[in-house]
Amino acid sequence: MHATILRQLDLPNLPSASGVEIVGDTVYIIGDDSPYLYRFSAADLKPGEPLTLFETAHFSSGRIEKAIKADLESMTVLTTATGETGLLVLGSGATAARENGFWVPVSTSNHSAATVYPIALSGLYAHLRKSLPTGVTLNLEAVAATATELLLFQRTVGSTAGNLVFQLPLAATLDYLQHRTTTLPTVQPIRFQLPTINGKPSGFSGACVYEKELFVTASVEDTTDAVLDGEVLGSFVGLLDLKQADKPVSFAQLQLPDNQPYHGKVESVAVRRRIAANRYELLLVTDDDQGGSTAVLVEVAV
Repeated sequence: MHATILRQLDLPNLPSASGVEIVGDTVYIIGDDSPYLYRFSAADLKPGEPLTLFETAHFSSGRIEKAIKADLESMTVLTTATGETGLLVLGSGATAARENGFWVPVSTSNHSAATVYPIALSGLYAHLRKSLPTGVTLNLEAVAATATELLLFQRTVGSTAGNLVFQLPLAATLDYLQHRTTTLPTVQPIRFQLPTINGKPSGFSGACVYEKELFVTASVEDTTDAVLDGEVLGSFVGLLDLKQADKPVSFAQLQLPDNQPYHGKVESVAVRRRIAANRYELLLVTDDDQGGSTAVLVEVAV
C-alpha cells in the first residue's frame, strides 16, 4: 500500500480542522475549536457560507479555548431508517464539555444543509466508557457509518491498549440519541494494532466508508495525554477489516511527492473518487495544533 500527497491547500479562517465529509458536490469540514460547519465546493474547494452549529461568546479570537471547547472531532454522513440523510457530528468525550453533538439534515436534491439539531451524548459516552481498558480516557476521534452500523473510533495516544473501534447498531443508536427509546444500544469493542513511528504508537484520527471499504487515518503524537497535544511524528492511511482485527492491518505512511515522509497531523479522511481498480483519490484535513488547517489531496494504491 502506498499513499502519496498530490497537493496541499491552506484553509484560511478555518481553525483546527478535525473532520471532513463529501456529500454530492459539497465538502463539509468541522474544526475542534470552532462553532461552525464549513462548506466548500467539492470540485475546487472554493469556500461557501458556513453554518452555525452552536452559539458561543468565546470565539472572538478565532478559536475557542481548549478548556471549554466542544472538541468536535468526528463527522459522518448517514441515512436514517426513515430515509433522512444528514451529517452526524460528535464531540470527543474527553471532558464533560466535549459530550455534545449535532444532527444536520442534508437535502438529497441539492445536498445543502440548513438546520441543526443538538444531541446530548453523555449517556452514550458513559456506556462506551464501560468497554475501555482500565486507566484509558474516552477520546473519540472519528466516526463512520455503514447501512446498518455506526463505528466510533477511540484514540489512545502514547499507548496501544486503547486503539478501539466501537461497533454499534446504527438504527438503535440513532433511536437512543434522538430520544425515541431509553434503551442503550449494544456495543462491541474491537481492538486493532496500529503502526508506529520511532517506537511511538499511532492512534485513530479519521474514518470513512466508501464502496463498502473502510478507510482510516492514524497519526503519531509524542504524548500520553488525551487533552494535551504533543510533537507530531507522522500520519498513516489504511484499510480496516472489522472481521479480521486479529490479522495485520494494511497501512501506508503518508509521503510527499519526493518520497520523504510527511510530518503533518492528519485529522480526517473522505474519498473523492476511485481512480482505477485499486487506486483512490482521498481528501484529508490536517491540524497544526496552532489553529492552522490544510486540505491534502492524496493518491492511494492498495
